[in-house]
Amino acid sequence: MEDAAGGTVYRMARPETLKIAQLDSFTAVYHRASGITHLITAPAPEILATLGEAGLTRSALLARLAADYDLGDADEAALLARLEELVATGLVSTA
Repeated sequence: MEDAAGGTVYRMARPETLKIAQLDSFTAVYHRASGITHLITAPAPEILATLGEAGLTRSALLARLAADYDLGDADEAALLARLEELVATGLVSTA
């Protein structure tokens, strides 16, 4: 899905489909729809938390992450790679 400006909008999977638990430096995310538990590390948990259900474009997400976290080397290409990984797992959608 695209926003009015033409950018793809990314959304976290519906919260009721996820069970999230912090495990030391990892975050375990059980995805009920697939039955798979994913072990993720930064910046994936922060991306999920920032996206929420409403969703954001990649540039809006990068700006929000930069404002909320110390991102001295914020890189849109690196963020796109992480988003593509999260979309592939089903934890993030573009629709």
